[in-house]
Amino acid sequence: MSLIDLSHTVEHGMTTYPGLPAPIICDYLSRQASRARYAPGVEFQIGKIEMVANTGTYIDAPFHRYADGMDLAQLPLESLADLDAVVVRIPAGSRRPIDRTAFEAGELEEKAVLVQTGWDALENRAVSIGASIPDR
Repeated sequence: MSLIDLSHTVEHGMTTYPGLPAPIICDYLSRQASRARYAPGVEFQIGKIEMVANTGTYIDAPFHRYADGMDLAQLPLESLADLDAVVVRIPAGSRRPIDRTAFEAGELEEKAVLVQTGWDALENRAVSIGASIPDR
């Protein structure tokens, strides 16, 4: 089995979605500060990451939309990897929101559904809510 990493790099201050706070990536304890707390010659770094849960490439667990749905920690690992996949391509220039008609053409049950919107071309750039899907 080969796996393909589809993730985007999360960076300090990047735009995730209009109105959502940008990620904060920093030291919780720097190497320099750790030297004052520990024995001579002992130093290390402890990083801190603060971000909203749907930053970068993510999985929409049922709980994202439905209050009684499973959250990511409840999803069985086998439901997330080594699946047949369907790519739903949203045409450039389409308006949001993407409705159910985009998903009616294929059999989706028990498959990974990847939605190609073109928004990855705008990664880390501000966009307005309701904007058209970008040209690819």
